[in-house]
Formats: sequence, C-alpha cells, structure tokens
Amino acid sequence: MTDIKVTKMQGCGNDFVVLDYDEYLKTGLSMPDLAVKLCDRHFGIGADGMIIPDLKNNGETDIAWYFYNNDGSAAQMCGNGMRCFARYVYDKKLVNKKQFSVKTLAGVIVPEILDDGKVKVDMGVPVFDYDKIPFKGETTVQLKDKTFKIHPVSMGNPHCVIFTDEDIMFLAENYGPLMEKHPYFPEKTNTEFVNIVSRTEINMRVYERGCGITLACGTGACACIAAGVLNNLTEQKVKVNLLGGAVIVEWCRNQEVSAGHIFLTGSAEYSFVANYML
Repeated sequence: MTDIKVTKMQGCGNDFVVLDYDEYLKTGLSMPDLAVKLCDRHFGIGADGMIIPDLKNNGETDIAWYFYNNDGSAAQMCGNGMRCFARYVYDKKLVNKKQFSVKTLAGVIVPEILDDGKVKVDMGVPVFDYDKIPFKGETTVQLKDKTFKIHPVSMGNPHCVIFTDEDIMFLAENYGPLMEKHPYFPEKTNTEFVNIVSRTEINMRVYERGCGITLACGTGACACIAAGVLNNLTEQKVKVNLLGGAVIVEWCRNQEVSAGHIFLTGSAEYSFVANYML
C-alpha cells in the first residue's frame, strides 16, 4: 500500500484529482493507469480527470502540466481543469505570479488569478481548419433517426458543436456517444448540444471525449461561442450555462492586442485535501 497526498478540485462541477509530481512517483504506476484508479467513482476518489503539475519544462514556460481523462487517455486541453490547476499551483507557490504560462499538449496556455478568486484563462485561438481539428467529413451527420448540422472546432482538442431547439440533455445522453466515435473525427470528439437563450446567453450540455456526460467543459464552452459568432447566433461575450454552473466566454477577435484569442472566466474551488491509500 502507498500513501499519497491528493487534492480534489472542481470548476462548475467538472472535477479533478490533483497531485504533485513527487506524489505520483511514489505510486510506481504509469500516469494513465493512475488516472483510471484515482478517477474511478466507485473504487477510487472519483473525478473527470487527473492533473499533475510539472516544474521540469526546460524554461519554455513558467510551468507545465499532465492531464488525463478518467479513462486514462491524455487530453490536449481542459478549460475547467486549467482553472483548477492555476489556482492550485498559485496557492502552493509553485508559481509566484498571478498570470503565468503553462505548457500543454495544446500549446502554451496563460491563466490569470483574478482578485475575486475566479480564474481567467487565455484559451488561445479557435481552429477551423479541418486538417488541424482533425475533421474528415461533411457538416451534416445522420445519427440513428436524426440528422444534425455540425460545426467542427478545435480549442486544442476537437469539438463538434450542434445548435438545436430540442432537449439538449436528451440529445447529449443519446447521441453524444455516437458522435464521439464517429469516423468524421479520427481522434474522437467532444460534442456540445446548445440552446440559444439570447445573443449573450446560451445553455450547453456536453458529452466529453473519454469522460461521457460531465457537468461542465471549458474548451467546449469556448468552441460554442466561436461557432456562434461565426454563424451570427451570438455576440462575442456570452454567458454559458452548464449543468454545474456558468462561465463567461469572450472572443476578442477584433482587439489588436489579443486578436482572435478566446478568454474563459469562471470558478475554481477546492473540495478536499486528503491522504489516500493506493
């Protein structure tokens, strides 16, 4: 048996197990295997993903991270996870400034700890190039008895955005698993089902690649606004209502300093800190 110190955090209900790199080394497990064990909601701690900070990043950024979904698959990026990560490393003084750079599989991401405790993350520039998403198909998809118009977007990870007037929770539960593994998305995809409330507010439900239904998805919220703006359905700054709470997404595509970048702002909360016997 191995005793490790872990922290449980959540952002809008999207929950994560966070542990230091030294604690990970104690386990003797691979990161994918450890993620599966810790994130299991019946036999482990239970979480949507596992996060491990890494200070050994050759000076390219202030810090780096390892992020794994609860099925053991590595994810390029996670907006809610990044907010929790930023709060964790700042509070533990692994970084000494409120705005810093993080090396991820999606590139360099810059979070900022705000005075009210929320975290604002520069999520980078949305990608619509099909080869880079990657997406290989048509923008109309037949799933069982329904035909959907889809909007492929990458926020460092692939997303399939679907605007609809139907029950988005029902659609996420019943069609999300089919879309995740659709051959149009060779690396699988996160799928967001969206009801437009107004030009400045949407409701979103998500079926996440490697996780299933989750209470929130930060990169998904950003992908929805990117698709919403391009299709003249929303403004550039929008409140996104998720199962676990709300986030604010702003696409600053007309600002000279941060042209094209999308910013995600929301909560990052601690659930508990504990010693866990593995």
